[in-house]
Amino acid sequence: MVIALVALAALFVVGIKYLPLIQQNEQMRRRIDLLETELDKQKLQSKQLQAEFDALHSDPKTVERLAREKLGYAKTDETVVHFENATNPPGH
Repeated sequence: MVIALVALAALFVVGIKYLPLIQQNEQMRRRIDLLETELDKQKLQSKQLQAEFDALHSDPKTVERLAREKLGYAKTDETVVHFENATNPPGH
């Protein structure tokens, strides 16, 4: 009976000693999961940006479309019309 109590006490001491390490390991595991999720998001964004870059680099129609949309450029025989969102609807 005494041997069982000593063994149980030894296991308790070992458990108490390693409990902070176990908790630290769990925290690090959660941090790794968060970082892996962020890495996946960054990889997806990188792929999207690379696709945009490739399209701009190799497709003249993409460059033309962006110049029209972002810079308001038009061909010599075209007229650019800009629409603005109404902040207050008419009659209010």
